[in-house]
Amino acid sequence: MNERTETPFQPGQSNLARVLESGGFAVTAELGPPKGGDAEVIRRKAKLLAGAADAVNITDNQTAVVRMSSIGAAVLAREAGLEPVVQMTCRDRNRLAIQADLLGAWALGLQNLLCLSGDHQTFGNHPGSKNVWDIDSIQLLEIMAKMRDQEIFACGEPIEGNPPKFFLGAAENPFGGPLEYRPFRLAKKVKAGAQFIQTQCIYNMPKFKEFMARLGDLGVLDKAYVLAGLSPLKGPAMAKYMRDSVPGMDVPDEVVDRMTAAGQGIEDKAARTKAFKEAGIQLCIEQIQEVRQIPGVAGVHLMAIEWEDAVRPIVEAAGLLPRPQPLPAGARA
Repeated sequence: MNERTETPFQPGQSNLARVLESGGFAVTAELGPPKGGDAEVIRRKAKLLAGAADAVNITDNQTAVVRMSSIGAAVLAREAGLEPVVQMTCRDRNRLAIQADLLGAWALGLQNLLCLSGDHQTFGNHPGSKNVWDIDSIQLLEIMAKMRDQEIFACGEPIEGNPPKFFLGAAENPFGGPLEYRPFRLAKKVKAGAQFIQTQCIYNMPKFKEFMARLGDLGVLDKAYVLAGLSPLKGPAMAKYMRDSVPGMDVPDEVVDRMTAAGQGIEDKAARTKAFKEAGIQLCIEQIQEVRQIPGVAGVHLMAIEWEDAVRPIVEAAGLLPRPQPLPAGARA
């Protein structure tokens, strides 16, 4: 397994790295910080996710909407029993601010990092704001890999003590255009330093299998761990919106039809909503079982958007509980 990185990550430093390095099928989830400063929101969501995932992504101004800092929320989540994956977007900070923030994150004991370019600000609640994008996600991976392996800043100067040695991750959309380019784009991220990959939501399994096969042909699966992104649907409206209005999303009509059929003949609104959610959870369980059979898939990344209480039932029904016990904070294997 050490061939995956030129400088292998120390097993045990990150629980997520330890699970993957040991050959286990990893489970990660997602926690969206609140649009406010209420720490109790993080604690409440953490209780729903604790023990159900090996690590939990803390989003960074997701969809360009102002929320609590990903680093601050990650510290709160860790205190509440989760292992965080800090997300860092390049949209809002230049390379000075990013390096400074991530030095602080490392000093606070955060050990996993997902490098993202970030959604355009026009999608969010400050469309008139100025984006930065001094660097993109691939350049951020390169910078963080140099900070980890060569112990230098982006400018080449040495880091003065305790360089950040994050377990580095990246995101990829197997269905974004142009389709034929996506595996090569991901290969560039892995070459830049990504050790694990979390994909965007998968609903078209045949196309995802083709994507994974191409990654295998490129040798990417020998160098990084791929976690298949899955998002339970709350109902047909969500399925239709993702199919028709979300760029780069591939939701087959049969998925929409299945979600629609789940509520047919149910007149009571509450009962119909419950039936929709049960169908979405069942579909996600089946998706987990399917991706586990795809060569090269090392785990799943569950994105239950503002539906954290769905994660544990899904993971349990998919036969993925109990999760491996994390090492005590600061321990090394």
